[in-house]
Amino acid sequence: MDITITRHFSLDESSMRSGALVAMEAEPDLSTFENKSGLAEDMKFLASMPELCDVTFLVGDTREPVCAVKAVLAARSRVFQKMLYQAPSPQRKKEPAPRENKLRLFLKRSSEPLLNLQNAAQQPSSQQHQTLIIEEFEPDVFRQLIEYIHTGCVTLQPRTLLGVMNAADYYGLDELRRACAGFVQCCITVDTVCALLASAERYIQYKCTKSLVQKVLEFVDEHGNDVLNLGSFTLLPQHVVRLILAREELRADEFTKFQAALMWGKKYCDTNPNMNIKEVIGNFLEYIQFHKIPANVLMREVHPLGLVPYSIIMNALAYQTRPA
Repeated sequence: MDITITRHFSLDESSMRSGALVAMEAEPDLSTFENKSGLAEDMKFLASMPELCDVTFLVGDTREPVCAVKAVLAARSRVFQKMLYQAPSPQRKKEPAPRENKLRLFLKRSSEPLLNLQNAAQQPSSQQHQTLIIEEFEPDVFRQLIEYIHTGCVTLQPRTLLGVMNAADYYGLDELRRACAGFVQCCITVDTVCALLASAERYIQYKCTKSLVQKVLEFVDEHGNDVLNLGSFTLLPQHVVRLILAREELRADEFTKFQAALMWGKKYCDTNPNMNIKEVIGNFLEYIQFHKIPANVLMREVHPLGLVPYSIIMNALAYQTRPA
């Protein structure tokens, strides 16, 4: 448990000039006790107990329930405050009030207390439990967002980083968004780059995604051979694989590019048995410069597979013999 005790002393100008620290007799010493970690744990426990919460979010395609406390959400996010407490009221055209006689007016005033009690019983209480659907974000991402709002703490990880950053931006949590942006700089590694690119597919419509994807692609360019040899490369969507292989800045040899395309194609056909591996590989051949692959590798490693048209192999060998 992190406990901070801060001592405050009141100093007069004369004692400061002389260098002596003398507490003023008029004001006693003050002691501030802080137990932020304990508060964070208690708030985390609060959000984990559905019976203590008053709003449930059904998140993602699976409608996974995530509970929270409305007052905490509203205090921490103006977006949540408007969502939970500021229901739009329909605009109605005002009509002139009809004139009432004195007897009717007297009866109306005398019955107002009873009518007010009846109306209060009919109106929905602000303490009622609400259920809302959240389709914009994945359950893991939204759960981390709710944890941060309640506790002020969250563990950032590459798999959900992009989602949390966009969620923070969406709900107006600027400090969390900036923390995610700073974490991007140190979390882009060979081991995490494919997970970041895969998550970018889910949040491509958000503005935070574009800047992150650009940084990730620049990293891929610099570490091309290492990234293409990753097993996680096969988990990327086809258009992302094509985007990477087509980049002129990609520092990877052509045979490694072919092997990456082959590895991705085999994985794709394993999950889609009706697909033909040759047709799948054909989507990537235009991005591979076969004439830069040594002739012995072409004939020993590429040609026997029967996946690359014979004309492409022959043209590559002819180019190596006579580049003109």
